Amino acid sequence: MTNTTVSRLGQINGAGDASALFLKVFGGEVMTEFERLNVFEKLTYVRRITAGKSAQFPLVGRASSAYHTPGTWIDGTAIDHAEKTIVIDELLQSNTFIANVDEAMNHYDVRSIYSSELGQELAYQYDTHLGAVLTLAARAASPLTGRSGGSRITHADMLTDPARLEAALFTATQTLDEKNVSQQDRYAVFRPAQFYLLAQRDRLVDTNLGAKGAVASGVVETIAGLPIVKSNHVPSTSVATGPTKYQGDFTTTVGLVFNKYAAGTVKLLDIGVESEYEIRTQGTFFVAKYLVGHDVLRSDCAIEIATGAVA
Repeated sequence: MTNTTVSRLGQINGAGDASALFLKVFGGEVMTEFERLNVFEKLTYVRRITAGKSAQFPLVGRASSAYHTPGTWIDGTAIDHAEKTIVIDELLQSNTFIANVDEAMNHYDVRSIYSSELGQELAYQYDTHLGAVLTLAARAASPLTGRSGGSRITHADMLTDPARLEAALFTATQTLDEKNVSQQDRYAVFRPAQFYLLAQRDRLVDTNLGAKGAVASGVVETIAGLPIVKSNHVPSTSVATGPTKYQGDFTTTVGLVFNKYAAGTVKLLDIGVESEYEIRTQGTFFVAKYLVGHDVLRSDCAIEIATGAVA
């Protein structure tokens, strides 16, 4: 009796590694899930480097002017300079191991589920770190002499009163205008509870008033010129673990308003997936990883909306 010819679903053109295609699908699903859940990366500044452990960002102050008296010497005026260095964090990874025997006996595919979990975990860490940095930017002073730092807008009812949230957004826009922060690339990000409070406020979804939103779809698009974004990654707890630059008490934080240059990310290794079949353990080991660092760039571009003072 001859052996049965098996059509290996994971082989490329019927040859080579029997799981080659499976691994590529796994990696693609990790990256797709990461991009789907990552909110803050697209709203902030990202710089890629090919080597090294950090990147430097120059900060330049404003020039001054004065009336000239005929015959007097123009000596020149100094413009302040400073810099911000963003350091790469240690390698962040999420991993899992799938045993052959378990996969063989299981009646449903687990690789797609596991790949989603790895992607979600990395996206969660990436976004929560950026959310913390944006909040800390709003509390920081400017490294440039005479330049404004971050701002906080507080009221005890921010969590529950949509009118108070709406007013805070107009105040935030005015504050950024007064600091001469570019009107391009500004955003407001809230947790779902506050986002849907705003979406139920009639004047914000009434198209007769020029609003761009809808109660039916639970959407409010723009307030005071700010695109309104929803994210679970706006910080809300006191963080005392992990890298120091992401730690802080965020228990009063409700939302964030910022220009994209408030926070920066330096990428040495973008998100990637490695996998290897291990003969001695009879299974496949998967590692999803990235090597990046986040930090404050321009504190004057960040505003925290909160219920009160930092605890």
